[in-house]
Amino acid sequence: MAENLADDANGNVYEGMFLLDPNKYSRDPGGVSGIVTEMIEKAEGTILASRLWNEQRLAYPIKGHKKGVYWLTYFRLEGTKLTSLDHQCQLNETIIRTLFLKVEPRLVDTLVQHARGETSAPKPESGATVADAKADAKADAKADDKADDKADDKADNKDVAVESTTTEK
Repeated sequence: MAENLADDANGNVYEGMFLLDPNKYSRDPGGVSGIVTEMIEKAEGTILASRLWNEQRLAYPIKGHKKGVYWLTYFRLEGTKLTSLDHQCQLNETIIRTLFLKVEPRLVDTLVQHARGETSAPKPESGATVADAKADAKADAKADDKADDKADDKADNKDVAVESTTTEK
């Protein structure tokens, strides 16, 4: 049974996006990502999910960095302590920039499960196999191709009809 992460009297759930120094991250991924967890726990927060989101070139340089590592974290924290967490992040040289968003309580479970990689694909009907699903997909693709061909034929016939009705004077 899925846990309900939204119901807790110990604060709000926040999504934190941390832009990390890519040079320091490449040298020590565990240590650098641990800094984020450590800072949240120091602020008396609870980590719900934490993972690497992306590493990419920045649209413009930030504090001299042209690339950045995006670290996504969902955590629970009292709202009054968010300011001190943000201040600590600004003082840390490994963290280039942060963004904190309060998560709507009805979305907490879904977002945290997705961040943890727990989202499940729709289950096939009972008795159905992967081979059946692949066969169905091929049949759908063939049907789409036939429909496209018929549409092309109709368009060709209209062109012929239009050409035969026009006359030059």
